[in-house]
Amino acid sequence: MVISYISYMQRVLIICAALAVTAIPADAEEDDGKSLMERGAELFLEGLRQEMEPTIEDLRGLAEQFGPALQSFMQEMGPALAELAAQVQDWSVYEAPEMLPNGDIIIRKKGSQDLPDESGPQDDTPSDGLTDI
Repeated sequence: MVISYISYMQRVLIICAALAVTAIPADAEEDDGKSLMERGAELFLEGLRQEMEPTIEDLRGLAEQFGPALQSFMQEMGPALAELAAQVQDWSVYEAPEMLPNGDIIIRKKGSQDLPDESGPQDDTPSDGLTDI
């Protein structure tokens, strides 16, 4: 979850950096040629970049702090997680993982009443009572 959040924030950082780089030449041009919408969009993106800058810096520090630990976790647990994912074909038929008092983690299969009926309606007769031949 932290990896996907870091990946998401890295994408946001790249987009913000690209927008900032493209905004520098735009500032060098005269503002007379820009429409009100263009100036508004530039101001909005600049404000967004300024608001996100502290969060991105915090995220960068978090990535530096937890990055090595997550890498070693994935190196050790990655093959086991891949094997588990290969065995489980449909995650929707299982309950949420549950931790027992002794520390064991179990994942129970849902009961048949909880599962969605994938077979669809069994009765193919029209609702008016007539049978097609």
